Amino acid sequence: MSSGKLAVVILAAGRGTRLRSRQAKVLHRAGGLPLVEHVVRATLPLGAPVFAVVGYQAEAVASLVEPLGVRPVVQQPQQGTGDALRAARGVLGGFEEVLVVPGDAPLVQTDTLAALVQARRVADASGSVLTAVLERPEGYGSIVRGPDDSVVAIVEAAAGPPGPREVNSGMYCFRLAELWPCLEELRPENPHREFYLTDVVEGLVRRGGRVVAVAAAAEEILGCNTRAELAEADRLLRRRKLAALMEAGVSVYLPDTVLVDPAVEVGPDTILEPAVQLLGSTRVGAGCTIATGCVLVDTVVEDGAVIRPHSVLVASRIGAGAVVGPMAHLRDGAVLEPGARVGNFVEVKNSRLGSAARALHLSYLGDAAIGAGTNIGAGTITCNYDGVRKNRTDIGERVFVGSGTELVAPVRVGDGAYIAAGSTITEDVPADALAIARARQVNKPGWARRRRAEQAAAAEPAAPPAAPRQRKAAAPRRRG
Repeated sequence: MSSGKLAVVILAAGRGTRLRSRQAKVLHRAGGLPLVEHVVRATLPLGAPVFAVVGYQAEAVASLVEPLGVRPVVQQPQQGTGDALRAARGVLGGFEEVLVVPGDAPLVQTDTLAALVQARRVADASGSVLTAVLERPEGYGSIVRGPDDSVVAIVEAAAGPPGPREVNSGMYCFRLAELWPCLEELRPENPHREFYLTDVVEGLVRRGGRVVAVAAAAEEILGCNTRAELAEADRLLRRRKLAALMEAGVSVYLPDTVLVDPAVEVGPDTILEPAVQLLGSTRVGAGCTIATGCVLVDTVVEDGAVIRPHSVLVASRIGAGAVVGPMAHLRDGAVLEPGARVGNFVEVKNSRLGSAARALHLSYLGDAAIGAGTNIGAGTITCNYDGVRKNRTDIGERVFVGSGTELVAPVRVGDGAYIAAGSTITEDVPADALAIARARQVNKPGWARRRRAEQAAAAEPAAPPAAPRQRKAAAPRRRG
């Protein structure tokens, strides 16, 4: 697109007071990314240098865009969009035209921006402006066209007529040689006492220039000035992502309940059931099932794996054909090799389960390596933390770990070993050995019966104390 004469300027200096937030507007997230990152990603394919005008929370915004190849330019104080472009003048020397995009327009697409630049070039116009017709145009400036259908003015929102109308998107392409004099003529004659870029259009026309309009879909110009607009942008971005996945062969049930971040990849013939979230850099292979209520963050799921309902997987890797859940929790580098199975209420942290290994019920496996074909019984715990550091548990292949076992790390269990249920293992277990680590059972006949009798006796109310006996008075002696 760019021949070296185009520069892109993203306006990202404002606070966004109507969001009622301490965070800069462009740092708020929609569709899984900060607003300004969506805009940057839309402009980069144009092949032109990209600059971002930053102001409120400048360091935070700059630290976000710089790794993407964007050069920040500081606007202090923030005195409107026209002043923001003036702040960028020092970095625009040598360029012939500039594409201006607001940092809070996450739905704009690269092809639309390219069309905006191309329209100005084809018409050899002073500028071009992206417009759309909105059913509810409140908050947007109105486009005023001249007899030749060019744009002659942009009227602020408060002065616009009610009902559907063509509105300004805040996205422009200008020939810089004609732009600079108009920017110098701007005056802050408005209630906010700011320099508005919209006033440049009238300045260009007054100087004999021409501004052309390029129509866009209404959703592409949606800004994020309020929490409601932010939520709508999030919904539209996620709908766009799901539409692309379904077009590529992914089945999505109840799409309105499914959240998929923009960087997520999903293979064909995979099923996403309702209320699934695929976040961050998650990658799901072909022919998988991600069942209802699952949340996957930065996780890789290979072909044919099944994630059963309400499981949470974070920074984990699931091998081909493996099964997780229901209601399992894998995190912090958990790895399941092909065919491994983790069942209900099992937590796996920083551990590897080998091929066809199984842990199906109520277990915690932390900082452990578990060999192929090993069976972990219900209620097994790797006691990995000694109060100071984390320690490793190494369990070999084809090991049988009985239910209710505690493995006190660091400890090793050799291939083919058996561990008796209820054991607390504190020493290494050799290969093919049987480890029993529990107290010997002692049965005491009649103990329970005697115990119940004692309890019953203790529960009986005590008899009331006997009343004291009264002594009879002596009969009086008779006098003779």
